[in-house]
Amino acid sequence: MSDVQTPERTRQPTRSVQAVGLWRTVGALLRKELLVELRTLESVPGMSLFAVTTFVVFHFALNRASVEGDLAAGILWVTLLFAAILGVNRLFVADADQGGFDGFLLAPVDRSAMFVAKVLTLLAFLVLLELVAVPAFALLLLGAPLGPALGGLLATLALGDLGVAVIGTLVAAMAVRTRARDLLGPLLALPLFVPIVIGGARAVSPLLVQSHAGGAGGAGGVPARWLLTLGLYDRVFGLIAYALFDFLLED
Repeated sequence: MSDVQTPERTRQPTRSVQAVGLWRTVGALLRKELLVELRTLESVPGMSLFAVTTFVVFHFALNRASVEGDLAAGILWVTLLFAAILGVNRLFVADADQGGFDGFLLAPVDRSAMFVAKVLTLLAFLVLLELVAVPAFALLLLGAPLGPALGGLLATLALGDLGVAVIGTLVAAMAVRTRARDLLGPLLALPLFVPIVIGGARAVSPLLVQSHAGGAGGAGGVPARWLLTLGLYDRVFGLIAYALFDFLLED
């Protein structure tokens, strides 16, 4: 009886040890990615400058004191989307050019750790981008503070950022080893980003209308169905990307 139960008793500690090892690897890779970005400043400053410059262009091109509703939401999400493309294109470049892929494949670690670390890295880049871009958007185009709309906007941005990070990591891993990676990455990513832009803009649009009108009720105006759509889209592509990443890493 004891011989039969021994494998069952040892299985759980083995799984827990594997999980701890996975997250230690993820932590090490994430620290490396953030330190490299801190030293080189290759992605986040360029993404932020692109977003702010685009808002300035819209400010003068539209020749309006302020925007609201669908127009404001569309400008915000499209600008953030194209700024994110800059970070997606640079996500795996250093690993491909400097042998990072080969070194990681030789290491005795779970290969899924690189996928999780890259998703978290891109997610961090997007958060830093929005810390600059959202205030600039409110200042240049809304003409009024976000006020009570800020909570709903942050929730929508969080779901959208997660989807962009997952899809961007998958696309970057597919395109980085091709000769036309700077062109192929955006061409693959943009169609997959369209549902995120649609859902994010539809969710944010009523918030920006209320914020522009004085902020009344902005915190409670998020359409739940669009948030659920974003969450479902993130989940589906998260599972797909997690399943495919190991194969992309080996090719």
